[in-house]
Amino acid sequence: MNSKELKKKYIEFFKKKGHVEIKTSSLIPENDPTVLFTTAGMHPLVPFLLGQPHPAGRRLVSVQKCLRTGDIDDVGDATHNTFFEMLGNWSLGDYWKKETIEWCYEFLIKELKINPNKLHVSVFAGDELIPKDSESAEIWISLGIPKERIHFLPREDNWWGPAGETGPCGPDTEMFIDTGKEKCSPNCKPGCNCGKYFEVWNAVFMEYNKTKGGNFEPLKQKNVDTGMGVERTTAVLNNCKSVYETDLFKPIIDKIKELSKKEDTKAERIIADHLRAATFVLAEKIVPSNIERGYILRRLIRRAIRFGRILEMEKGFTKEIVEVVIDNYKDEYPELEKNKDFIFEELEKEEERFMKTLEAGLKVFNKLAKEGDISGEKAFLLFQSYGFPLEMTVELAKERELKVDVDGFHKAYKKHQEISRVGAEKEFKGGLADSSYETTKLHTATHLLAEALRRVLKRDIVQKGSNITPERLRFDFNFDRKLTDEEIKKIEDLVNEKIKEGLPVIKKEMTLEEAKKIGAQGVFEGKYGEKVFVYFINDFSKEICGGPHVKNTKELGEFKIVKQKSIAAGVRRIKAIVK
Repeated sequence: MNSKELKKKYIEFFKKKGHVEIKTSSLIPENDPTVLFTTAGMHPLVPFLLGQPHPAGRRLVSVQKCLRTGDIDDVGDATHNTFFEMLGNWSLGDYWKKETIEWCYEFLIKELKINPNKLHVSVFAGDELIPKDSESAEIWISLGIPKERIHFLPREDNWWGPAGETGPCGPDTEMFIDTGKEKCSPNCKPGCNCGKYFEVWNAVFMEYNKTKGGNFEPLKQKNVDTGMGVERTTAVLNNCKSVYETDLFKPIIDKIKELSKKEDTKAERIIADHLRAATFVLAEKIVPSNIERGYILRRLIRRAIRFGRILEMEKGFTKEIVEVVIDNYKDEYPELEKNKDFIFEELEKEEERFMKTLEAGLKVFNKLAKEGDISGEKAFLLFQSYGFPLEMTVELAKERELKVDVDGFHKAYKKHQEISRVGAEKEFKGGLADSSYETTKLHTATHLLAEALRRVLKRDIVQKGSNITPERLRFDFNFDRKLTDEEIKKIEDLVNEKIKEGLPVIKKEMTLEEAKKIGAQGVFEGKYGEKVFVYFINDFSKEICGGPHVKNTKELGEFKIVKQKSIAAGVRRIKAIVK
């Protein structure tokens, strides 16, 4: 069974169980300050998991494109990817554990024909805060899973969330396939990284809300959120030793081998993964830069180029590989073909920039080499500032009969990772799409700002990104120059005028076609389902949105723009507050 068949089978199965298919959302999460990219199928559903009604109902199913960079250094092994597709089905306050687990079992055994004797499951073992999930275990037993294949695991293994400090969370049950490998130790069980147990599905039971005080309160609306990785499951179904042997990667790997003068499995996998991910990010019109999403994109492209050099690939190889990626996915994701020229252009520019950086790095290496062996700190300097992979530094040093302190490099790298992690936690601190009153006010203010920009600057301004915390709003939009002080004042005055007028904020449900006909603003192309919510701020603004919003603009207070800057070619960012 190939990946397309798996996706089709999954969607059809849950449609028969009363679910409505929703379209994949953008890789850029809308109004979620906790992450740079959509990391799971539930991200676009946050307002609905928090209680807002979804236009499509209470049972949903989708294939969601996702991107995670936390495991970027593990890419190259059998299972880790940065970009991946996630199959998911949701219950928004509808069915609960019994139906979820029974349908998981039915889909795995009857639809995917997995041998039930190879199925292992894990459930939450409980701790001093939350009791163990005996209910899920009993349901698995009723389906014929023997007790010895039901594993009670601690919070770090079988608990999801919250994504930030506060928000929905709960125990989960995970499903694993026994690959038949020997146990790495007598204690080997699902969750072990040795490869004996292959995780294929995770069902989260969101039944608690974690408060700022660290308490867990029962949620009024209990939700089910499941996730099945397309790449991993396709590998399991086809007895592949790695995800890179599946139909999702084989054409890409074949093209890399064709363009390479050397063989290196890890390098081939890293190039395939990173350029696939970069293609999808570029299709969102993100450009490489030194901040946030642009930095992640730059890192992916440059890492692919670095490993391409190890395989002695010719200049411009990235375009040929990305062409295969686009061809592989264009039927399911037409935005790839549509933005093909933009993708190629940005790849070419980034390769040119990186080659200049590498040349500068070679000069620094030659200078360091004259001083003798390369210390860990110096090797890390070459890596961090000039993009030299450790392998390249070791290779160049070997040619000069010099040694490289590899252990020292890893220590410096680990120290850097820790600093980066703390910085990221600081920047994206907060709950899962914080729905506090302060955030709600800023969310509504964003609608006023967007319309004010169109009226003061130009009508074709569209949102390129948004990030809202309880303290401030951040809004990215297409504009090719710095705003003048006079323009800033005009925008502020217009927003504040609408706040003082005390305009009602009204939500209406309609079809996407109806929303387009009335000229409602939309954020991301192709992200909406058949039915949408449109928020009207009197006759000033009308925008497709998931909320939340205040009931009247008079609740907002005074609007003030505190900062503006360019974040990419033709894209500006405004930060603003209400007080």
